[in-house]
Amino acid sequence: MITLQTLILPEPSICTELPLYVQTDGATGFSQSRQELWTGAGGKLGFNSYFNLFSLDKWMKGCGLDSLIVELIGSGRAYIRVVQAAEERSWNVIYSEIETLEAGTPFQIDISDLIDRSVQGLVFVDIRGLDADGFTFTGGRFATHDTPGDLPRLAVSITTFKREEQVRETVARLSDFIEGFAYAEQIHVQVVDNGNSAEIPASPRVTPIDNPNYGGAGGFARGLMEATKAGFSHCLFMDDDASFHMENIARTYMFLAFSKDRRNAVAGAMINNTHKWAMWENGAWFDGSCRPISCGDDLREPKEVIKMELASGQQRPATLYGGWWFFAFAIDQVKHHPFPFFVRGDDISFSLMNDFNIHTLNGVVSFQDDFSEKESAQTLYLDLRNHIIQHLVTPELERSALGTAKVPIRFIMRSMLRFHYESAQAQLLAWQDVMRGPDFFDENIDMAQRRADIKDMMDKEVWRGIDQADLSEKKRLTKISRPIRTLIGTYTLNGHLIPFSARFWDKINLTMADRGIVYPAYGARKVTYLSANRDKAYTVTQSKRRFFATCWQMTRMLIRFMREYDNLKTSYRSGYDRLTAPEYWQKKLG
Repeated sequence: MITLQTLILPEPSICTELPLYVQTDGATGFSQSRQELWTGAGGKLGFNSYFNLFSLDKWMKGCGLDSLIVELIGSGRAYIRVVQAAEERSWNVIYSEIETLEAGTPFQIDISDLIDRSVQGLVFVDIRGLDADGFTFTGGRFATHDTPGDLPRLAVSITTFKREEQVRETVARLSDFIEGFAYAEQIHVQVVDNGNSAEIPASPRVTPIDNPNYGGAGGFARGLMEATKAGFSHCLFMDDDASFHMENIARTYMFLAFSKDRRNAVAGAMINNTHKWAMWENGAWFDGSCRPISCGDDLREPKEVIKMELASGQQRPATLYGGWWFFAFAIDQVKHHPFPFFVRGDDISFSLMNDFNIHTLNGVVSFQDDFSEKESAQTLYLDLRNHIIQHLVTPELERSALGTAKVPIRFIMRSMLRFHYESAQAQLLAWQDVMRGPDFFDENIDMAQRRADIKDMMDKEVWRGIDQADLSEKKRLTKISRPIRTLIGTYTLNGHLIPFSARFWDKINLTMADRGIVYPAYGARKVTYLSANRDKAYTVTQSKRRFFATCWQMTRMLIRFMREYDNLKTSYRSGYDRLTAPEYWQKKLG
């Protein structure tokens, strides 16, 4: 039998939110050191969880499995059920028996002929202990008697820059996993080192590659180029500090191995490290901005998990994309290599401009730091560049000149309504740089000059020690009801249209959770933002002079953009083909 998906349990270094792995009821316990679950008489273990349910719909549509077996390892007498859950219909208990499991002897249930293939949906197992001595669960899996075709030769390509400790740890975990994986000979790790500092030793499983610092785009372009040259059939792009269960690799590899369509690609979901029970992005789609799917879903709640997983198998937006913290694909399906964005947006355009059939798989997820902590004038500059270009080059995203211009206007206004005038200036610079045409990206591929330019713009929006911050507050407008406060903030452009608001409106402190949102700043004249650890802060203050000066610059840019739009779009569509060709990157990277 071939394992498709292993039932996994919490790892202290990854995530300890037990309900993401198993739902418990009654007398139950989990041994972290022994990686086993126990339930007394009447206690229940439900694997209708984010990490351990089996997405029958996705595996059947993507891989066309003929056989499916549930295997459990444990000891004791228990009531075991296998449940098939489908959308908008009653769930079907396809197996229900009282069984006695012997320690070390796998217990198998062949559900190949029990599942309803017309509805598919999801499958999960639940176990209820029956004896006073209890039932111990030590492992399980979903497996098949099917045989894959040609096994993928998978290059796991990591791009790193000056994160020596994190990437070494990631590579060590990957190496240990691969050694024990059934298809170890088919997987190899590439570490593209843009900082030339990681000092990763070469081994039969790992190849370090020094690379010039052309950002994530240059690093992943190099990884793709090296994987192609080495004869790999598939590539997996991955972050250097990725925190995830190694089961990510196993599930992804098996899904690709059994795939009926070479276009099939696997995009890893993302969970925020701040709240490891909440989905941040179960895939995302793009139109004017990045739109994460299932953001905020509580993964501790089985109903939310099942609803999310059923929906992700049915609803596939035309502009779905996968983040490069974890993205696996067949190399022969790549028509466009990464665009030289440096960072930000390269993964979006790579998904949109190549004809991938992108899937998410439950449990294939990376735990990442909060994006709002990473926001800066530089990241906002990079974000706006890529947002405009996506609409210029992607046929599915084509808009009128004014429709496209609404993207930078919205970005800039969002910054100014929060009094981030320095960020707004960086975003204006991004719009201006896009207007320079595609050759600007080639000429500034390392972003060295622009990084220096943006750094010179910064004065107020710079993190400083908390001891330098004035944390006193004065709240009046910010205490009124949300609907009224929203009206005041919206129609006065957060006080910029009201005389003396810069003198009399509120002074408030906001946390990282509110940093990227406009509404919390409504009614304020001065805002102090606190870092996640509350050891740093910076303060921004309303300035009508800077607001209207930036608005005037934005208006002039809008007029120019409307006038040059058609030529600009033509230039980017031809330039995109040139700058994403393998020959371009071979010339740049040597």
